[in-house]
Amino acid sequence: MATTVDTPDSDETCTYCGSRIFDHEPIFVCDCTAECGSSGYFCNYACLSAHIEENELPYANACEWSPE
Repeated sequence: MATTVDTPDSDETCTYCGSRIFDHEPIFVCDCTAECGSSGYFCNYACLSAHIEENELPYANACEWSPE
């Protein structure tokens, strides 16, 4: 798997709230292994968490484990 390092533009905005990410503590999230466009920039963990909850991203995505 190839790794790409990109620095967002200085005026990149938060996927959730629209604030400039570099005015805060930015987080980059990518949900793919290729350049699929499925990525987002968040200005902090609170916006990332709110985005996850509002879009119900964790629902039905947990692994199931049975001791049997």
